[in-house]
Amino acid sequence: MVSLQTPVCDFGWKAVEFDLPGVDGKRYRLSDACGPKGLLVMFICNHCPYVQAIRDRLVRDCRELEKLGIGTIAIMSNDPADYPEDSFDNMKKVAQEFGFPFPYVWDETQAVAKAYGAVCTPDFFGFNANLELQYRGRLDASRKEAAPADARRDLFEAMKEVALTGKGPAGQIPSMGCSIKWKM
Repeated sequence: MVSLQTPVCDFGWKAVEFDLPGVDGKRYRLSDACGPKGLLVMFICNHCPYVQAIRDRLVRDCRELEKLGIGTIAIMSNDPADYPEDSFDNMKKVAQEFGFPFPYVWDETQAVAKAYGAVCTPDFFGFNANLELQYRGRLDASRKEAAPADARRDLFEAMKEVALTGKGPAGQIPSMGCSIKWKM
C-alpha cells in the first residue's frame, strides 16, 4: 500500500462532467449530485484503511452539509481485479452497511479519476455553486485510525464556509490515503 498526499487546491478549477453507475441502480451526472450551494466530490474505496477509519464521519458530515445546501457524491475508481473488496457488489454492501446518504458510483474506466487528478483515497474536491474548486484537503486529522472525537472537522468547516461565502479557506491541509489502484 502506497500512502500519498493530495496536491494543493487549484482555486477556481472547474468540475469535470461525468456519467457513472451508482450502487442504487441509477446513473449519476455532475448535475444530479450538486446542491444549491455547492458539491463535494469524494474519491473513496472499500479496502483502504484511511477510508475505513472515517466512514462514520463521512456520513455524519455529508448529512450536515446537505442541510447547508452542499451535495455530495462518492466515486470509486480503483481496479477491483487486484482489489476484490472494491468490486461493485462490495460497494453496494458498504453503502448499505454505513447508510451512505450520497450516491456511491463506479468509475470503471478510471477516466473520471484521471480527469479530476485524483491521487488517493480519500481525495476530496469541494466546489462552490459555480462548480469552481474551493477545497482540496483532508476530512480531519484521521489517518489509518480515526482522530479523537473532538478533532477539528477540516472538510466540514471548509465546505460550510463555501456554502456561506462561495469561497474556501486559504489554508488547507492535504488529504492522505492509499494510492488509486490504476489498471495496468
